[in-house]
Amino acid sequence: MSAPRIPRVVIALLCTNLQICLGTVYAWSYFQTLLVRQLGWTFTETAWAFSITIFALGTSAAWAGAVLPKLGPRKLALAGSAMFAGGYLIASLALHLDQVWLFYLGYGVIGGAGIGLGYVTPVATVAKWFPDRKGLATGVVVMGFGVGALLLSKVLAPVLEFRTETDLVMMFFWFGVIFALILLPTSLLLSDPPPDFAPAAAAADETPDVPLRDCLTSAEFMIMWLVFFFNISAGIAVISFQSSLLQDVWALFDPAAEPELLAKNGATLIAVSSLCNGVGRLLWGLLSDRLGRVTVFRILLASQMLVFGILMTERDPWIFSALVCYVLLCFGGGFATMPSFVLDVFGSKRMSTIYGAMLTAWAAAGIFGPLYVGYLKDQYPDRAVIYCFLIGILILGLGYVFTYLLSDDRLRVGRPTVDDTLREFGIAPAR
Repeated sequence: MSAPRIPRVVIALLCTNLQICLGTVYAWSYFQTLLVRQLGWTFTETAWAFSITIFALGTSAAWAGAVLPKLGPRKLALAGSAMFAGGYLIASLALHLDQVWLFYLGYGVIGGAGIGLGYVTPVATVAKWFPDRKGLATGVVVMGFGVGALLLSKVLAPVLEFRTETDLVMMFFWFGVIFALILLPTSLLLSDPPPDFAPAAAAADETPDVPLRDCLTSAEFMIMWLVFFFNISAGIAVISFQSSLLQDVWALFDPAAEPELLAKNGATLIAVSSLCNGVGRLLWGLLSDRLGRVTVFRILLASQMLVFGILMTERDPWIFSALVCYVLLCFGGGFATMPSFVLDVFGSKRMSTIYGAMLTAWAAAGIFGPLYVGYLKDQYPDRAVIYCFLIGILILGLGYVFTYLLSDDRLRVGRPTVDDTLREFGIAPAR
C-alpha cells in the first residue's frame, strides 16, 4: 500500500517554513552588540563569526546542489536542520566557556553548513512540484529566507532575552532547541513528486545538453559570478552591522538616548529591513521577467551606488533606516534574479548544480563584506560609517561595469546548429 501523497501546496508551505527558520541568520547584528558588551569581543571577532557562517553556507550549498538529485530533499533537509540547530547548541557551550574558536566552529562552520544544505533543497523541491508556476512558487519560498530575520529579531529573540534576562548562553541554547523542534519534523515530510506527476500546464524541457565543465568554465559564468559577488558584498556588509551602524547614527542624532532604546531601534530596523529583503525577492524577480536579467542587475547596482553615497553623510536615523531598507530590497533582488538568469543562460537540465556553484559567490562575499566593516569599526570608530559606504560604492561600481559584459542570451558551446537557432527564436525544431 503506497503512502498518501502530500498536496503540493503543503509541500510549498513546508519549504517556506524551512527557509524562514534558516533565514534567521540575517538577524546576526542583533547579537553583535550584546557579544561585544558582555564578552568583550571585538567587532572584528564577531564579524568573523558571521563571515565563517556565510562562507560555510555558500560552499555547502554548492555541494548540496550537485548531490540533491542523488540523495533527495528529505536527507539533505534533515542533515541541514540537525546541523543548524546543533550549531546553536555548540555556540551556547562556547559562550559558557568564553571560547571564540568554539563559537566559530559551532555557529559558523556547522550551523552555516546546515543553512547551505537547507537553502538549496526547498527551492529545488518546490520547483519540481510547481513546473507550471515555477517562478511564483520559488519566489514565495526564497522570500521566506529573506523575512526570517523578522521572526528572530521581533519574536524569538526579544522573548528569550526577557525570559533569560539577556543570558546569551541560555538564549543560544533555546534557539537550538526551538529550531530543532520546528525543522526536523518539517524535513521529514519533504519529498520529490512521484514519477507520474505532470501538471497539464507544464512545458516539456527541450534544453540542449551542454557539458557541465563547459558551463562552469565559460566567460558567462565567471562574469555572472563576479556581478553576483559584488551585489552580495555590498548588501551583506550592511546586514552584518545594520543594528550597530544605526545605533551609532542614532547616538549622534540624540546623545541622550539610552542603550536600551538604541538596541530596540536596531532590532526594529532588522525586522523591517528583513521584510524588504523578502519583498525584494518577489518584486525584482517579477521585474526581471519584464525588463531582462541584465537590466535588473544594472538597476540594482547603479541605484545602490547613489544610496550608498547618501548614507556616507546621512545623520538622520529615519532617513538612514529607509535607505538601509532599500539596500536590503536590492540585496534580495539579486537572489531572486540570479536563479532565472542561470536558467536563461545555461538551461534547466543542470540548473541545480550550476546555481549551487554560483552560490560560492555568496560564500566569498560573506568573508569580504562583514570583515571590512568590522575592521573599520574597530580601527576608525568615529568614521566607520563613512568609510564603510565609500568602499561599498567602489564595490557596486565594479559590479556595474561588469554587467556590460553580459547578455540574457543562452550559452552556446561549439558551432551553432539549426535546432539551437530555432529554439533561440522560440520555434520548436522539427521532429
